[in-house]
Amino acid sequence: MDAYVIDWLNLLVRWLHVIAGIAWIGASFYFIWLDDHLRPPADPGDDDKGVGGEVWSVHGGGFYHAQKYRVAPRTLPSPLHWFKWEAYTTWISGLFLTAIIYWHGAEIYLIDPAVAELSQAAAVAISLGFIAGGWLLYDVLCRSPLARDARAFGAVLFVACAALAWGLCQVFSGRGAYLHFGAVLGTIMVANVFFVIIPGQRQMVAAAERGEAPDPEPGIRGKQRSVHNTYFTLPVLFAMTSNHYAMVYAHEYNWLILIAVSLAGTLVRVYFVARHKGRAAPAPLAIAVALLVLVAVAIAPRDRGGEPGAVSLAEARSVIAARCVNCHSATPSHPAFPAAPLGVMLDTDAQIVANADRIYQQTVVTRIMPIGNLTQMTDAERQVIAGWYEGLGETQ
Repeated sequence: MDAYVIDWLNLLVRWLHVIAGIAWIGASFYFIWLDDHLRPPADPGDDDKGVGGEVWSVHGGGFYHAQKYRVAPRTLPSPLHWFKWEAYTTWISGLFLTAIIYWHGAEIYLIDPAVAELSQAAAVAISLGFIAGGWLLYDVLCRSPLARDARAFGAVLFVACAALAWGLCQVFSGRGAYLHFGAVLGTIMVANVFFVIIPGQRQMVAAAERGEAPDPEPGIRGKQRSVHNTYFTLPVLFAMTSNHYAMVYAHEYNWLILIAVSLAGTLVRVYFVARHKGRAAPAPLAIAVALLVLVAVAIAPRDRGGEPGAVSLAEARSVIAARCVNCHSATPSHPAFPAAPLGVMLDTDAQIVANADRIYQQTVVTRIMPIGNLTQMTDAERQVIAGWYEGLGETQ
């Protein structure tokens, strides 16, 4: 019953997380686009009122006229909409999901004894350390003189993110490491909103309400963090969906793959931001595509051994029954799984043969199954699966 309740919490919180994330990222992307498409106001009177730029657009059968003030209008309108709860809800629901899946189920999804022998308490403490420490280090960098040079700051931030990817993959399972990479970047993004962007906006609004000229510095800092957030977005989205792709997180060089794909995502965003401004060189997009192709070719499955025709279905079935069926069954015996993961059941010979590609890929190529190697599948047993699969069609 406990696993059933956890599954429902997982479903509902994940649903909320996705909805809030769409709202947050959609708003973020829109305002980056808006800033990059502003033109000087056509009406001289708007310029006198402090309007710095405007854009006309059409959507959903209506015309929209958006204006951005250089600092603030003389009189604040009411109501004034604040974009913040989309970010906060995304982070809160994401942290709850992390607690449900990776902290509560640390021995399944977060800890891999082949990587590091950790207790559940140690794994959770390290997780929290990475999440909080990532923000603290980033914030120190942003407040340092280094932040005045965008190129130098970007280079240092890339090195820090690469070190983060490597470090996470040295202590957690590949799946857990990828998720935490996204969690660290996502925490930086929402902390930017909570600690820098919104407080800066409050200072500007308070000054405008007092009839004073607002200090533009908080707006400049907020803009800097907002730009950083947009470049983090695609790497975060990749990390948060990577649990579906064991071919990357279970690879021997998973940390290097994570760095390469994250860099590709960042370069894609660099291209589109430049495209919004009307001066998009194709180099960032070309490099991103080349990186993704290089990764795909580099991690393509190779023959892992096993003599075709040397292993029968009966031999493979004995391994699968001992190591896989406790989870992948119509009636799983493992307490963490009230239903077969992904609906994959291996109770019968027909089901085993139908899932032969999946079994081989997960147990031999990526070696991600059994998850966390909970059932202690040996290398010899993996070779039995390999021999059966590579001889499939000759012996069955």
